[in-house]
Amino acid sequence: MSKEVLEAKKKVVEEIKARISDAKSVIFVNYKGINVEQDTALRKAFRENDVKYKIYKNRLIKIALDDLGIKNYDAKYLDGTTAVAFGADEVTAATVLYKAIKDYGVLEAKFGVVDGEVVDAAKIEELSKTPSKEVLLSMLLGMLNAPVAALARALDAISKKEA
Repeated sequence: MSKEVLEAKKKVVEEIKARISDAKSVIFVNYKGINVEQDTALRKAFRENDVKYKIYKNRLIKIALDDLGIKNYDAKYLDGTTAVAFGADEVTAATVLYKAIKDYGVLEAKFGVVDGEVVDAAKIEELSKTPSKEVLLSMLLGMLNAPVAALARALDAISKKEA
């Protein structure tokens, strides 16, 4: 192997390590069977949701994971076709992926790393059903606001009744 090729591979490993370190969630995807039109739509959906999605060689992914100290995954999952989705939060990448799985029927989550912890495909699917942080916060604010709104309506009703 030439020195240039070796340096290029080292650069890709460093890129993978940086993306894993920066991401809140990383999902390793088997994309075998997806056609060009579906792949283009999937990439667009990931881009629109601020998820980086790229195909890497399994050997380079394994080196990056090992270098980062992430070792408790089943090595059989780094066999065959592998793309990687890097999410800025814990649920968005999973949500986009599982919508595509439902729509196309050919994709498969192999495993993932969420907040530094290795998770299986079932956990990723569970995350895909979790509302986003913004939705959860708005639900919380609605719950916190409900008693205040009820009190305001009650006071208004009392003041109208006395008037």
